[in-house]
Amino acid sequence: MKIDAAWFLERASGAPLDRPIPRRLFLQGCLAGLLAPSLPGCGGDGIPAGPQEEEGLPFRLTARPGDPTTEPPSGLVSLGIGDSRDGLLYVPEGYDPALPPPLFVALHGAGGSAENWQSYPPRAEDRNMVFLAIDSRGVTWDVIRGAYGPDVRFLNRALEHTFERCRIDPERIALGGFSDGATYALSLGLVNGDLFTHLVGYSPGFVVRPDPPAGEPTIFVSHGTDDPVLSVETTRSEIVPGLRDGGYDVTFLEFDGGHGVPSEISEQALDWFLEEAV
Repeated sequence: MKIDAAWFLERASGAPLDRPIPRRLFLQGCLAGLLAPSLPGCGGDGIPAGPQEEEGLPFRLTARPGDPTTEPPSGLVSLGIGDSRDGLLYVPEGYDPALPPPLFVALHGAGGSAENWQSYPPRAEDRNMVFLAIDSRGVTWDVIRGAYGPDVRFLNRALEHTFERCRIDPERIALGGFSDGATYALSLGLVNGDLFTHLVGYSPGFVVRPDPPAGEPTIFVSHGTDDPVLSVETTRSEIVPGLRDGGYDVTFLEFDGGHGVPSEISEQALDWFLEEAV
């Protein structure tokens, strides 16, 4: 059997976050990422470089919440701004532009997709929160494959798409992710902390040093004590202390389990986000 990026994506894309990922599948996905840095049709995102890239700041996001110009969708919809790799937007039934809701942006792990966050739209509904999940342009996120670029551009377009349709509370915008997505959320979030007020990292592998940092986002990190893929020890002894040494307010939770996000951890993270943002 040929194990390539498409093979792994087919099997990983529907895996819910609360189901631990076996080390064997994770490593196959990483291997696929090395052999195929981008999937067919995903290498060029079709989004031109923005002024931030021309100024040598490819990691900067320019999208900002404001007055919507288009009617919001109802419920869960595809973004419709990508080709085979796109994203999902969920607008709760109780959305009221007069009372701007919070926004949670989610980034999947290696070999995954926005579909991995299938348990989050109901949670968003319960909390009257807008939820956005995007697909990476390749098997994993750009900086993990070498440098910021296409994923930053696509995320910026997805945020513009969301802000054009939904009035969002600028004091309650979170960027979160799992595994490689956690690494990316923490890394990208620290250099865009003037947009993201909160960062959530479920089982990160590392954090790219923010140079320069922006804003002062508060941070939530969780990790399973029996994680066979990305060691909790790295998070415990390097990532969290490093963030705290940088002056960030970090909530860190360890849980009994492997490489995944138990439902109770998701609930705690979202409650933390909304309570911290009050």
